[in-house]
Amino acid sequence: MFGLGFMTFAFFLGAGNIIFPPKAGMLAGAEVLPVMLGFLLTAVGLPLLGLFAVARAGGGIPAMTRMLPPFIGVLISVAIFIIIGPLIAAPRTALVAYELGVQPFSSEPVISQWLYSAVFFVIAALLSLYPGKLMDSVGKVLTPALIILLVGLGVSVLFASGGEVLPVDPAYAASPFTKGVLDGYNTMDALASIMFGMLIIDLLRKKGVTDFSQQSRYLVVAAVIAAAGLAFVYIALFMLGANFGVVGAANGGEILVHYVQNKFGMAGLVALAGVITLACLTTAVGLLSACSDYFASLSSRLSYGHFVIVNAVFCFIMANLELGVLIELSIPVLVAVYPISVALILYSLSASQPGMSRTALIITLLVSSLFGILEGVKAAGGNLDMLAFLPLFDQGLAWVIPVLSVLSLFLLSGQLKNKKVAVME
Repeated sequence: MFGLGFMTFAFFLGAGNIIFPPKAGMLAGAEVLPVMLGFLLTAVGLPLLGLFAVARAGGGIPAMTRMLPPFIGVLISVAIFIIIGPLIAAPRTALVAYELGVQPFSSEPVISQWLYSAVFFVIAALLSLYPGKLMDSVGKVLTPALIILLVGLGVSVLFASGGEVLPVDPAYAASPFTKGVLDGYNTMDALASIMFGMLIIDLLRKKGVTDFSQQSRYLVVAAVIAAAGLAFVYIALFMLGANFGVVGAANGGEILVHYVQNKFGMAGLVALAGVITLACLTTAVGLLSACSDYFASLSSRLSYGHFVIVNAVFCFIMANLELGVLIELSIPVLVAVYPISVALILYSLSASQPGMSRTALIITLLVSSLFGILEGVKAAGGNLDMLAFLPLFDQGLAWVIPVLSVLSLFLLSGQLKNKKVAVME
């Protein structure tokens, strides 16, 4: 049980989880508490709900969309897997691991980055090629080592002194909680939770756990363990950014390296390199495994092993872009896909309630898709000022009220219908 929980935590704790909280904490300054709470809502709460939804549905997107034509589930799955796999999230793991763990020691950054990313994805691919042993290799070996290093870093941050709180950035001053919610998007964990849930159920089957109730129980406990671990890491990193910010830092990685170097010197940088490498490697293994497992299920010619190699090679190529470029590329795609994923999670959690019919699922997905496309166009620089009248549009959350309204309407209609039937009887 703990091995599964540790493995789940390690899969989630990757690049975005480490680089975004320190930067957000620094920019939030004195407003760090509401920003951090908003961040925890989307970066911990949504992934937790995502795993709960997979447990309730008995599987990932194919199970969640089983009332619809199969191609719809395939389309959503492929889009999300490409985003969290070879296009953005998986390559980012190697890029962040290099910039935080190796670059401070390198005199030839271009060559060393290529070499490091090559070795990184070779190791990730080798670990991914044996999915039946993932829980043993990640959950029982790599993650305990990672947790020991993270606890050391977290305790040092929470009890450190001598830092300085920087002024609140204008972007965080107007609506700090909402800004934290949006920053939590960038971890991609709400998307990943559905895919990791599918992978975990598959691993449980390989371990001989085939009973639906047992699978759900394991998955729920693993979700709680992972959420608790993520919350601890985020709180520590937010406090680090708020109290030890670096003026002009391009990302949270620079803040983290600066803090560790000042507090612990060269030994600290070596330990940090270990933390970052383990965190990013375990996430890369999870992403490669989940993506390859799904794509192999769609192909009759290529096996799981073939897709592991193909994905690893593509990730290696993407990993040699600049970190800022990769992050900039990810934001429009993320805000477009997130509403669809969250809507699917919320529907799956309430699917057993009266009124949650096939029609409800179709309308929920249509509404979330429409607003997701609009949010993506706006994030990419498109001019959508004509829609500024929509509630929360200026904060990138115009989809929230429509999606919640649709779900609430069907839930209410189901309750009213049940009461009417009861009265007639």
